[in-house]
Amino acid sequence: MAPPIVRTINRYLLRQHLAPLGFALAALTSLMLIQQVAKQLSSLLGKGLPTGLIIEVFVLSLPFIIAVTLPMAVLVAVLQVFTRLAGDNEITAMQAGGMSMWRLVTPVLAGAAGVAVLSFVWNDQLLPRTNHELRMLQVDIQRKKPSLTLKEQVINEVVSGQFFLRAARIDGSSNKLKDVTLYDLGNAERRRIIIADSGRMAYAAGGRDLFLTLQDGAIEEVNRTDPGQFNRTFFHTNRMRVVGVSNTLQRTETDTYKSDREMSTCEMRLAAREARRDIARAADDTRLAIENDLRRLTGLALILPGPPILDPDTAPVGVYCRALRRFSTWLAPSVARAQTPQRPTERPPAPRESIERRQRPQAPPLLPPRPSGRIARPAQSPQPLQAPRPQPPAVYITPGAGVGEDQRLHSALARVATYEVEIQKKYAIAAACLVFALLGAPIALRFQRGGVGLVIGLSVAVFSVYYVGLIGGEELGNRLIVSPFFAMWTPNLLCAAIGLVGLWRIRKPGNSPHGGDWSDVAAAVQAVIRWPRSLWPGRRGGERAGGAG
Repeated sequence: MAPPIVRTINRYLLRQHLAPLGFALAALTSLMLIQQVAKQLSSLLGKGLPTGLIIEVFVLSLPFIIAVTLPMAVLVAVLQVFTRLAGDNEITAMQAGGMSMWRLVTPVLAGAAGVAVLSFVWNDQLLPRTNHELRMLQVDIQRKKPSLTLKEQVINEVVSGQFFLRAARIDGSSNKLKDVTLYDLGNAERRRIIIADSGRMAYAAGGRDLFLTLQDGAIEEVNRTDPGQFNRTFFHTNRMRVVGVSNTLQRTETDTYKSDREMSTCEMRLAAREARRDIARAADDTRLAIENDLRRLTGLALILPGPPILDPDTAPVGVYCRALRRFSTWLAPSVARAQTPQRPTERPPAPRESIERRQRPQAPPLLPPRPSGRIARPAQSPQPLQAPRPQPPAVYITPGAGVGEDQRLHSALARVATYEVEIQKKYAIAAACLVFALLGAPIALRFQRGGVGLVIGLSVAVFSVYYVGLIGGEELGNRLIVSPFFAMWTPNLLCAAIGLVGLWRIRKPGNSPHGGDWSDVAAAVQAVIRWPRSLWPGRRGGERAGGAG
C-alpha cells in the first residue's frame, strides 16, 4: 500500500482534473450540439413539428456527441491541469518530496482508464439504442409531408405524384387564386386538366384536406384506354376536395432492422458469426457449381446440394458478451412457469389386441411399375461403356458458373469487415481517453509556459489528426484494404508511442518542469521536420562541406 502522503497527492491530482474535465465536456458538447441545431433546425421547422418533438431529436443526438467529445475533454483537462501545476511550481515541490514523474502521471492514467471504461459502456449500451430511436424518428419525420405552401407561376405538387396546381396570382390573406390550372393524375385510366379563371381555397378542420372553389373554367379529360376520345366540360362553378394534402406524424413503435451503429458489440459479434457462415456456404456453393459443370462436360451425374443446416446458435461470443448475459440474467426477474394441469379422469386402457391391430402397418396397395427410360442390366453381364454424344457447350456449361456465389462471398466478407470495424471503433474511441492522457501529460510538462494557447492549439491539432485518421481507417477497413484492428487502432498506437517517448524524455530533471514556451514548441516542430533530412548521408556531407568552405 502506498504511503498516506502519496495517496493524498493522488487524490489531489484527480480532484484537480474534475472541474476542467466537466467544463471541457460541457463546452465541446455544446459547440457540437449548436452545430447540429444550425444544420437541422430549418428543415425540422419546415415540417410543422411540435416543439417537444424537435427537442427530442436533439436530445437523442446527445449520446453520439458525448461519445466523441469525451476523449477530447480528457485531453483538454490533462493539458490544462499539468500546465497550471508546472507553472505554479507544484510539480517541482512534488519532485522535491521524492516523487518521480512516473509516479505523478500514474494516478492520472488510472483515472483516464476509469473514464475509458465508462466511455466503452456508454458507446456499447446507450449509444446504439439512442441511434436506433433517432433513426426511426427521422424516418417518421421524413414521411410526414410539410404544410402546403403554394408559389406563384410555379407548378406546385399538392399531392405527391397525383395532383398539381399552378396559379398566376395567389393572395395569401384571402386565399384567392387567379388564372388557375390543375393537373389531376390520380386515376391511371384517365388524365384531367382543369382550367379556371379564378378560384378560392380553404382547408378542412385539421388541415388534411384542401377545398377548391373554381370559377369560369373547363375540364379537359382524356381516356388512356381510348386515346381518340376527348371530353371537354365547361363550368361556371366547380367545387373540389383534394384529400391528403397535409399529414400528421405517425410514430413507428417497433423496427427490427438495425444498422451496425445501432447494434451493441455482442449483437455485431453474432451478426459477424452469421456472415462468416455465409462465407463458408458461398465457398461450398462455388465449388459445387464448378464441379457440376465439370461433371456435365464428362457426362457424369450431378451432385445435388445438401439440405441447408439450420443452426439457431444465439450463444454470446467472447468473454465480455457471456459475462454481460449472465449479469443481465441475474438482474432480470425469474420467469414463473405454469404447471401442466392434470386430467381429472383417464380413459381405461384399450385391450392389447386392439392396440396391436391399430399399430400394425398395412401393406401398401400394389401399383403397376412406372415405365422408366433406363433398363436394368444384370451385374454378371456388364456392357461396355459408350462415350457420351457431343452436345453444344451451352447445354452442359453453365455461363458464368460461380459468379453469383462469388458475389455472395464478397458481400459476406464486406459485412464481416463492417461489423469488425465498428467493434474495433468502439474499443478504440474508449481507449482514446487513456491515450490522450498519456499524450497530454508530457507535452504539458515540457511546455508549461504555453498557457491557454497551447491547450487550445494542441487540442485542435490532435483532434483533427486523430479523427481524420479514424474516418480514413474506417473507410479502408470497410473496403477490405486494411484489417479492422489496424484501421481503427493506428491513431491510438501513434499517439501512445508519442506519449511514451515524451514521458521517457521528461523523466530527466533537466527537462522537467523547466519547460519552454511557444518558441520551444516551434523549435521542436522544426527538429521533427528536419529529422528525415538528417538521415541522408549526401546532404549531411554537403552541409559539412559548405560549412567548411
